[in-house]
Amino acid sequence: MEDRKERAFQDKIDAELKIEPKDWMPEKYRRHLIRQISQHAHSEIIGMQPEGNWITRAPSLRAKMVLIAKVQDEAGHGLYLYSATETLGITRNELITQLQTGKAKYSNIFNYPTLTWADVGAIGWLVDGAAIVNQQSLRRTSYGPYSRAMIRICKEESFHHRQGYEIMSKMALGTTEQQEMAQDALDRWWWPSLMMFGPHDSDSAHTSNAMQWKIKRETNDDLRQVFVDRAVKQAELIGLTIPDSELKWNPKNKNYDFGKIDWNEFWEVVNGNGFCNKERINNHVKAHEEGKWVRDAAIAYTEKNKNGARA
Repeated sequence: MEDRKERAFQDKIDAELKIEPKDWMPEKYRRHLIRQISQHAHSEIIGMQPEGNWITRAPSLRAKMVLIAKVQDEAGHGLYLYSATETLGITRNELITQLQTGKAKYSNIFNYPTLTWADVGAIGWLVDGAAIVNQQSLRRTSYGPYSRAMIRICKEESFHHRQGYEIMSKMALGTTEQQEMAQDALDRWWWPSLMMFGPHDSDSAHTSNAMQWKIKRETNDDLRQVFVDRAVKQAELIGLTIPDSELKWNPKNKNYDFGKIDWNEFWEVVNGNGFCNKERINNHVKAHEEGKWVRDAAIAYTEKNKNGARA
């Protein structure tokens, strides 16, 4: 019976039909989705911190308004993704507990500090640029709630990418000091951005199942290559230099070859030893505890309305 269900499940995926919350699914598929979507949600929420750090120090009112809007968008993305994860039979409280206790991970990129205003630009251009490459593929993921959430998220991430590139281009075309600041930000964020796509597929324990179930449509390495090819041209356009001495155009493959990624750094950050790991989680725990009264009030209000309706 179980084998027949799995064959029917795979046949549905192969036919490009979406899996919905009430459909039968293998437990491994469900667990994989919980891990991947919740990690995505955690990344959106933790990702508010590096840029939120600059809201009060933005160089203009317009810059402040745009940054506030972006940080607000990230909160919304987290909400969509937590809601999608909950359709798999896990509660929001369980997800938050997993994050705060270190059982669940979030993207390595958000454990680096934002030292200057140019870092806000680099995050928008590089980090959100990398996210778009990955998330455009996820719009076609096999799980319906995740796929539909990604459609809206991709539209907003495109705005974030343009906002970051605008900051970087203005600085790159500005004063000598601004140019140096923009280049410094690129130097520090380039390699962590490449790490965002995850380890080489040969080193990933999750890639084969994810590809078979069409949770992922493209490999980590293929997506990373798309990002590099786009970013190199964008950097050249505004006169910035990619910090990679091995970067060169490959006429045969018609893409850019690039240097080796320091995967030791990646795993150090993922395992909690990055510049800001502890700070990010401590800030999240503090905000969660301070916001408990809001959650309690919302629950009480909902229950009151339910009781009133029954009466």
